[in-house]
This record gives sequence, structure tokens and C-alpha cells, in this order.
Amino acid sequence: MDDPHALMVSLVTLGDPATLTGGYLYHRRIAALAPRFGARVRFVSVPAAPYPLPVAAGPLVLRRVARQRPDVLLLDSIAAGYLAPWLPLRRPAVPVAAILHQPPGGIDSDGVRAASQALLDRWAYRTADPLLAASAALADDLAAAGLPRDRLRVVPPGRDVAPAPGEPPGDLRSGCRAALLSVGNWVARKGLLDLLDAVGRLPGDAGTLHLVGDPDAEPGYAARVRRRLAAPDLAGRVVVHGPLPAAGVAAFYAAADVFALASTREPYGTVYGEAMAAGLPVVGYAAGNLPHLARDGEEGLVVPPGDVPALTAALRRLVDDAALRRRMGAAAARRARAFPTWAQTAAQLVAELRVVAGR
Repeated sequence: MDDPHALMVSLVTLGDPATLTGGYLYHRRIAALAPRFGARVRFVSVPAAPYPLPVAAGPLVLRRVARQRPDVLLLDSIAAGYLAPWLPLRRPAVPVAAILHQPPGGIDSDGVRAASQALLDRWAYRTADPLLAASAALADDLAAAGLPRDRLRVVPPGRDVAPAPGEPPGDLRSGCRAALLSVGNWVARKGLLDLLDAVGRLPGDAGTLHLVGDPDAEPGYAARVRRRLAAPDLAGRVVVHGPLPAAGVAAFYAAADVFALASTREPYGTVYGEAMAAGLPVVGYAAGNLPHLARDGEEGLVVPPGDVPALTAALRRLVDDAALRRRMGAAAARRARAFPTWAQTAAQLVAELRVVAGR
């Protein structure tokens, strides 16, 4: 039975809330922890369909929200634009806030779709206050895109991937000098092809790369990745594990030597923070939020975006120098202690929404 004094939040997202991406995982962690802070989060999904068809579902979604009788309507940035035409007249008479994991127009689209979706997103955000951004870097991007700086609040994700790691995955080095780990779905902006090119340039005994994440998230890109994996220079050097539960991911962090992700656009980069908290030095491009998390030469090695030779050199430097790996890993763990836990993130977000409900 619901607590009659709990803050009731309707979170509108797109499709299945159990989808394995950083944004969906963020929402599920918040929903799981919200009762600890006197709140309940209920999901309402806009049906997933090719753009812009989900716009037609707006009235139905808002009727479902009204039946939940929330204190606050929380719009996920992946779904906000689909409700934009309907919010002025059909939304429940409750305050609206938005939680943003991407800029207006999305992070994986471009051209006409991105431009039209950006207009819808901004339209939806006109009535939302506050706009809760997942990182300081994203907040800067949102302000640059024209969203009001005074309505932006930063609520970053937690650093703790799971309460405890699962069963150890065994020796990830597989006879090489270092175990390299990358966690991310196979989508173009994660830069997996660049990372594979970099690994292919390393000496044969340098490292074994382990890939954790959904290989089917972007089928066209995944086909290119599979062709690259079949090349002779990667034979026996890359292990594909697919998506894993949180405890399994934590076990891989605990068993690896280096974390690498060559993202070119990353609004926060939850996995970077998780890897740092596990004591791993991180390697990646100076793009998105990574420069805000790890300092080049301190907690890891951060190289210019798209510079595969520099990415190769960074990996080789850490493979060749175990003492450097340990030193940077220890520094990463220390720095990560300043990142919030998921409980702290949930507490901050609920506090922000409680202010909204009290207006």
C-alpha cells in the first residue's frame, strides 16, 4: 500500500524502462531508492515507434499520468518532445520537471530529425522547472543551446555500480600483460571501432580487450564492428561478453587492469565514474564529460577525439607500466570518492522534486 505522505512522481520515458542504457539505468536506480527518501516513482511509457509517430500517443500517456495522481510530472529527455504539443492543454494540474541526459534534439540523431526534435524538446521544457542535468558538461551544453541557466540543476549519477560484485570472471589477461575493459552498448558515438583499431596496433602480447554491453543496440554499426573483430590483427585479442547484470559488471571492474572507452559524445559517462571508483585508470577521448571526471596524467590518459594513434599510445603506456597503472588507479579511486553514491543522487533528486511540489 502506498504511503499517503510520500511524494508521488510520474516519470514519463520512452519504451521499456528496463532498457540497458545509462539513462534508463539512472531512472531505475532512482526509482528503487526513492522510498528511502519519502518518495515513489512510477513509470509511464510513451510507446516506442519510429520518429515522429510517438507524438500521437501524447494524450493517452497524459491520461495515464493523471490516473496516477502524482505530485510532480517528471519528463525524461528521451520522451519529452513527444508530449510537447499536448502539455499546454492536457497535462495534469501538477508541476512539471524534466530530467535531461541529452541536449535538445537527442544525441544519436542528426539532420532534419534532430532539428525538428530539438524544437519539440524546447517546447516541452518551457513548462518544466527545474531542468535536471546529468552532468556539469551537459548543463553547459544545454545553456549553450538556449535553455535557461537559472532553471538548470546538476544531479549526476552514482559511482557505485552494485552493492557487491558478482562471481569473479577469472583471469582476464588471458596470457597477456594487461586486461583491458570497455563497458558500453555498440553505438557509433561510443567509438568502439576506434578502440578496436587502437588495440589492433598494440603488440600481440600487450592486452586482452573485454567488451561488455549490448551488441545489438545499433544493428548497422554492430555489423561494422563484427567485421572489424574478424580482422587478423584482432584474432584472439578481444572477448565479447554482451550485456551483464550490475553485479557482473562490477566483477569485471574488479578483475580488469585498465578501463577504455573512446566515446566522442558522452553527456556524463557513468561507466567512467564506476571504473574509477573500482580503482581503474581510464583511457578515452577528451569529449563530453570525461575531462570533468579524470585528469590527463593523473587518474588516466585523455587524448584528442578521433586520434587513434594517441589512443594506441595511451593504452600501450599503461600496458607497459604496471606501476603507472597502480598509481593512476589509486588516484582514480581517491577522486571517485568525491562523486556521489546512488543514494546521494536519489536524495538530491527527491529534494529538488519536493521543492517543485511545494510551489
